[in-house]
Amino acid sequence: MLTAARRLLPLLFLPMLLGCERLADLLELPDPHKEAEAAEAEGRAIGGACRHAGRSLEDCYALNPKAVKSAVFAGWRDMNDYMMEHKLPEVPSQIAPQSVTIIPPAGEPGAIPPITPGAPYAPIQPPSR
Repeated sequence: MLTAARRLLPLLFLPMLLGCERLADLLELPDPHKEAEAAEAEGRAIGGACRHAGRSLEDCYALNPKAVKSAVFAGWRDMNDYMMEHKLPEVPSQIAPQSVTIIPPAGEPGAIPPITPGAPYAPIQPPSR
């Protein structure tokens, strides 16, 4: 009788051990594995969306600096393969970017030149002495 009880004891604790994940979810404990999976899925979605919109991979990286680059590349490549296989055209954005110029306060020594989003990058030269 006692040996049978010892055999059944682990079976009684089994449901409690299986509920650890639910307990962690209720307490909102961080789970690195789930966070990594979510980041991977988000990166793949971003890469696929960039390819579908006709953006280059480098532009996609620049527009989404926090995304996992390997996941972005995998999503971009998957969407590229899918679009080539089904002969789908790119769908460019229909929203025209607004022309905004940011002008720093005048009169400051070493003032920064005006910045226009979407304009080519021009490095800022240090002041000559």
